[in-house]
Amino acid sequence: MPALKTYTTQILPKWVDYNGHLRDAFYLLIFSYATDALMDMLGLDSDNREASGHSLFTLELHLNYLHEVKLGTKVQVRTQLIAHDAKRLHLYHSLHPVDDDKELAGNEQMLLHVDLAGPHATPFTEAALERLTAISAAQAELPMPALLGRVIGLPAKKAPSQP
Repeated sequence: MPALKTYTTQILPKWVDYNGHLRDAFYLLIFSYATDALMDMLGLDSDNREASGHSLFTLELHLNYLHEVKLGTKVQVRTQLIAHDAKRLHLYHSLHPVDDDKELAGNEQMLLHVDLAGPHATPFTEAALERLTAISAAQAELPMPALLGRVIGLPAKKAPSQP
């Protein structure tokens, strides 16, 4: 199974800046909609959230801007499950022009399954775990994304030479 196609949209005029490029915040909005679609695929849709009182919270994310995205471009998010355990989900979204493999941006996320009554972490349901396991198994042969696990920071300065 290739990466899941989780969200497709055209870049709207209100999403672009004075240079005609997608604004930073709207990359994340697009990836957020892709996460919502993944939740639906896992059975964590709005009906389930209302009935169970459970949802996913984002613990951490990294967003990498790789190429300009201009007004009117039709884009698609592809989602790869990197790993999961009883309560957490590690995923990678990549943004592409529709029908093109060129990666325009990448978004790595760590999500936590939460009981909203607490709120506190709670294990996935058996049904959600089965779906996660099936998707992970189907994507097992996919290569790990090149931007996975990146750390932000400046290179360490070298100590001055001693005479």
